[in-house]
Amino acid sequence: MTAMEGDGPLAGIGVLVIGDEILSGRRQDRHLAAVTERLAARGLVVDWAQFLPDRESTILDLLRRSRADGATVFCFGGIGATPDDLTRACAAIAFERRLLRHPEAAALIESQFGESAYPKRILMADLPEGADLVPNPFNRVPGFSLERHFFLPGFPEMAHAMLDQILAGPLVGLGDAGYVEHSLWLVDTPESELVDLMEVFCAAHPTLRLFSLPVLSTERRLLELGFKGERAEVERAMAALVSALHDRRIRVYDQRPE
Repeated sequence: MTAMEGDGPLAGIGVLVIGDEILSGRRQDRHLAAVTERLAARGLVVDWAQFLPDRESTILDLLRRSRADGATVFCFGGIGATPDDLTRACAAIAFERRLLRHPEAAALIESQFGESAYPKRILMADLPEGADLVPNPFNRVPGFSLERHFFLPGFPEMAHAMLDQILAGPLVGLGDAGYVEHSLWLVDTPESELVDLMEVFCAAHPTLRLFSLPVLSTERRLLELGFKGERAEVERAMAALVSALHDRRIRVYDQRPE
């Protein structure tokens, strides 16, 4: 999973986490891991992720690019009613829609907070015209969606339950059972000794993504090596990799050695 910069491609499935508090370290992000875990159960991965400040120009640029690219995006944060919550207005601009009071969202907020919904909480019902609501089982203040972009609150306790509803509802068909990740483990074999072999396999299997993950915090040096991609091609690549390592007299393990 990578964070994209400049005008590079987005595509696929992305995660946006908006808020100065994440970038400053005042809060720790929990959203990326939540999305990753849920997608993995469906044979999918996050293709890219971005952590954005509460800055209108930055949010607008990213949303315009992801919309133009046709990405599926899970966006967390910035949909509240305080002056630093910019996501609702930015989404309206990026998707070329007016920001309007959503009647159903307003009714939910009024039913939750009564008279104290006014004058400020009700602002959370001002959404891009034509947006669909994402139910919030925690306090009934909904998120919203536009063109496969799903805008959720920054609070994990709310957002992750809403994420589950999205994956069980609008995105229930999202998934590719043909995608897999397979790996093997090596002991006391430095990555540097395998770079040439990795390059050969990357050239031979261009549709796959190779990963090499050293573990340095143990008494023995461990290395997890594997491929991600379409099942049949991953299985072919892994069989060839095992054979190549055996030819080099390198022992392989199916599970992480204890």
